Amino acid sequence: MKKLDFAKGFFVLSTIFLLSAPADAQTNDAELLKHPEFTSSNYLVYPEPVNIKYTKVPAGYKPFYISHYGRHGSRYHHDSDEYRFLYKTLSKADSAGKLTELGKQTLAYAKVLATKAAPRKGDLTQVGVAQHEGIANRMYRNFGDVFKDWKVGGKKVTPHVKSYASTSGRCIVSMAAFIGELRSLNPKIKPELVSGKSYMKFISAFDWGKLDYSKVKTYTDESDKLWKNVNPQPFLKKLFNDSNYVVNNIEADKFYNNFFEIATSLQGMDKPLLDEIAANAKVPADSFVNLFTTEEKITRWKAQNAWWYSLEGTSPLINRPDGLNFAKPTLQNIIEEADEAIAIDTTINARGKSAGEKSEMRANSEMQAAPIAATLRFGHDATLLPLAALMQLPVANAKVSDLSKLHEQWNDFRIIPMAANLQMIFYKAAGKPVLVKILYNEIEQTLAVPCSTVGSSTLTNKCPAAPYYRWDDIRNFYNDLLKK
Repeated sequence: MKKLDFAKGFFVLSTIFLLSAPADAQTNDAELLKHPEFTSSNYLVYPEPVNIKYTKVPAGYKPFYISHYGRHGSRYHHDSDEYRFLYKTLSKADSAGKLTELGKQTLAYAKVLATKAAPRKGDLTQVGVAQHEGIANRMYRNFGDVFKDWKVGGKKVTPHVKSYASTSGRCIVSMAAFIGELRSLNPKIKPELVSGKSYMKFISAFDWGKLDYSKVKTYTDESDKLWKNVNPQPFLKKLFNDSNYVVNNIEADKFYNNFFEIATSLQGMDKPLLDEIAANAKVPADSFVNLFTTEEKITRWKAQNAWWYSLEGTSPLINRPDGLNFAKPTLQNIIEEADEAIAIDTTINARGKSAGEKSEMRANSEMQAAPIAATLRFGHDATLLPLAALMQLPVANAKVSDLSKLHEQWNDFRIIPMAANLQMIFYKAAGKPVLVKILYNEIEQTLAVPCSTVGSSTLTNKCPAAPYYRWDDIRNFYNDLLKK
């Protein structure tokens, strides 16, 4: 049997390029040709930061609290029926003698996926586990002061870590991996791990059934142009040897799109599955994504990118905030939890000013709330993307009407790769206002938050330089957004 003859695997990711670029960096066709892995959209494995240097913290400040929202890590494809659909389609064609040699190799590939991957639809992989362990490790090492013991009432108290996860198993396992890594670095951490339906209102409020843009003509006119450029026929000719059979028996668009998504998802799979595919198909598992030419990958991705943008982004073609509104409960929770952490910190510091007050604290230690080091949330791309847009982060805040040029300003792979995350780092200094720095996928963000000095004392009226912002300004800015 002739083997597939492809170049080096698709999934050699250029993490240095992706993360060293500004968060709102534009992407052009030449860049996509050089980095076809970007076309995997929300299946892109998390691009770990390389040589990232953070802006120096203002004098006298140190971090004391982190608010976080993270997407689950790499997972199996979400739909078992789509794994089986590929296998059944290819198996039927094989029985009819309609597969090419490449098609027969692809059948072997699809069979492994139908038997081994389909039963694990949506499950987190060990690749996904490692992504969250890495993010947790860097969080601890970059902002270690947050997790250090406090002296409260003459005793050492380990700050509390609150952690919420979607009821989805992949999010719960992501949370466990993250917390497990933190505890390996500081075994005294005693986190609160929570998952339940009542928490979904701020972890994952998104409802796919409530968004239907199929009748928004300003959107469909532009979107249809992109999808019409997607031509499955050259791809299908590589697998099937009879064009009439394809016309009469193959759901071309469905097969093409399912195959693409499943093939791009393999970058997040674990080695045993990839090895089994290679053993059965006689070629490396990542070869199958290269049945699509780079130009075909780019063409399809542009349409997919526009779909994400219009569904949950800041698209002026939709001209209504339905998608963004689903992130409002999450942003509200971020504000409320941060205010709670700051209030507890302020209370502890105020009560600890005198020996008498310290003694009183010791006597009432059971009533004294422990400081909160972090609030961690583990959810989904369908919440994180609109949250980034609602917060007007540069990575997600473009306004583009010509969807053919959307990729130049807005890229789904920068916003919702696997394990994508938002981190808000809170800093304090004696007698000074609380400051906040926002990281998105561990990259500092510059915000459009105005700095107000109205009513401020001479001690606090100096506006900090980006990426540091006063919490009062950020809270006021986002509270105003939530009211709109």
